[in-house]
Amino acid sequence: MSKLVSAVKVGKSFGAHRALVDFTLDVGLGEVVCIIGPSGSGKTTFLRCVNQLERFDAGALFVDGELLGYRRVGDRLHPLSEHEIARQRRATGMVFQRFNLFPHMTALENIIEGPVQVLKQKRAEAVDQARGLLDRVGLLHKQDAYPAALSGGQQQRVAIARSLAMKPKLMLFDEPTSALDPELVGEVLGVMRDLAQSGMTMLVVTHELGFAREVGNRVVFCDEGRVIETGPSAELLGNPQEARTKAFLNAVLG
Repeated sequence: MSKLVSAVKVGKSFGAHRALVDFTLDVGLGEVVCIIGPSGSGKTTFLRCVNQLERFDAGALFVDGELLGYRRVGDRLHPLSEHEIARQRRATGMVFQRFNLFPHMTALENIIEGPVQVLKQKRAEAVDQARGLLDRVGLLHKQDAYPAALSGGQQQRVAIARSLAMKPKLMLFDEPTSALDPELVGEVLGVMRDLAQSGMTMLVVTHELGFAREVGNRVVFCDEGRVIETGPSAELLGNPQEARTKAFLNAVLG
């Protein structure tokens, strides 16, 4: 399996706090990798580094073979410009805990904004694509609704469709169900399950261990900014090898 993401000893500090320490992880093309761990373990920081919302300060990160954030000239690294980073960022779509939809735009308008403004797609093509994506997430009938008129689960599904409209190679999900009422979680996980089955490469930070077991190819357990253990989902969740992983799963699963 060819690698789409390769993180090599990535480090990130916020002042004296080391959020990521020698964080090393490969993600294969078409693979679904679920990242679990306690609050503050570096999960979200890692996703934000992949999407270049944070600049890592040690190691290297590659997406589809391209070094993120820097250009290598001889043995020196030179930071990329914001314009070059924006180009690289198009390879990834990110879905956040909060939906971040534009409140003054309808569901359809939220989805076509990126393709029209950034990718310079013709509006008619963008509208056709957006309707297809809304149909895919079960919300074509809500195309003219504003975010305030949508439930949290519906807003998150629109957010997923908006990310897909940019045709990313990689989807990043940062605890996409944590802000939802329990009865709305299933509809979002269902969309993510369908996306995984379509072959999309996905990095998912989640507390939904059932989803990780069922949909994830691999689970990565992190603590204190480090990868503690990684393995096939059923194997790691059912029979973890590291004491810290066992303690976490025992606490979470009761």
